[in-house]
Amino acid sequence: MQSIWNGAISFGLVSIPVKLANATVSHAVSFRQIHTEDGGRIRYRKVCELEEKEVPSSEIGKGFEDADGSIIPITEEDLASLPLPTTRTIDIVAFVESERIDPLQMGNAYYLMVNGAPAAKPYALLREALRRSERVAIAKFALRGRERLGMLRVVDEVIAMHTLHWPDEIRSPEEAAPETDVTVRDAELDLADALMDTLGDVDLDSLHDDYREAVEEMVTAKVEGREPAPEKEPAQGEGTVIDLMSALESSVREAKRSRGEGEGEDAGKKGGENGGESGEKGKDAEVTSLSSRRRTGTRATSSTGSGSGAKKKSAPARKKAAGGSGSGKSAASSSRGKSGSGRSSTAKKTASSGSGTKKTASSGSGTKKTASSPTTKKKTASARKRSA
Repeated sequence: MQSIWNGAISFGLVSIPVKLANATVSHAVSFRQIHTEDGGRIRYRKVCELEEKEVPSSEIGKGFEDADGSIIPITEEDLASLPLPTTRTIDIVAFVESERIDPLQMGNAYYLMVNGAPAAKPYALLREALRRSERVAIAKFALRGRERLGMLRVVDEVIAMHTLHWPDEIRSPEEAAPETDVTVRDAELDLADALMDTLGDVDLDSLHDDYREAVEEMVTAKVEGREPAPEKEPAQGEGTVIDLMSALESSVREAKRSRGEGEGEDAGKKGGENGGESGEKGKDAEVTSLSSRRRTGTRATSSTGSGSGAKKKSAPARKKAAGGSGSGKSAASSSRGKSGSGRSSTAKKTASSGSGTKKTASSGSGTKKTASSPTTKKKTASARKRSA
């Protein structure tokens, strides 16, 4: 790993020689400026205004522009002679809890590497002290011509340093806050919480730059002379007015579906609905078994009669059919308790008479005559006397 700065960490009376190396690398896609007419490269040349000619990098130095516009040359020797202890030193000034560092202050990240074998022991001492205390070190150092603020923390077995913006470099967030007062309802907060719970945690190592991959695929397709892959559906446009509740509910459903959670719940809901429907159907089936007979009788009566008169006749037929059925049941129950062929035969006849009454009632026509038959009443009465 290539170092960009050599110096030492000042830890009280302890000095730790270290080298500074970038902890991050950029994989961003870079483009070249070209002339759209002929594809020629557009380059920026460093030209001296006085001589009006291009100047090589070896002849370029630093200068400070004064208020009147004049340039004051500044050399590397001038910068090295500044009375600053942080020129080649990372000077630790305090140890604080990491929660006190606002993420807005954090900038570039670097690794601090041991510079020589003698530095290994004090390096490990500082690393373990930071780890055990669960605190971070605040330090000042100079890099690339300016003094900076830094934060040192432990990453695995290495001490990492993050540059921090100075407090006066952080803009106030008041100017970025919404100008209008907005009231958020509890129902909206509940849906937002449900969406956060559904999305859950994420493996940060699985995240990658989709834009860079899409650009690389497009460039490869152009080189190979083929059409690039079809575009995905565009995201919802910026500034589009939406129904917040509907969008939250849809987001929760989509997040559950993507995580495979909605399928089981939907299946359970469907199963419950189907079970409820089947239960309702079962209840309907019990009712239908009785009403179907009545509907059948009604249809038969309607077919034999004409108009509303036929419909009216079906009501008394049902009552008389119910009376005949009851007599048949009482006769059958009396025949079980007594012995004798004559008595049982009488009960059987009476029972069959009752069943006959049922059939006649269900047929619809001739219901009154059969239900009110004097013969049936006499047989039923005799059966009652004998049972008594």
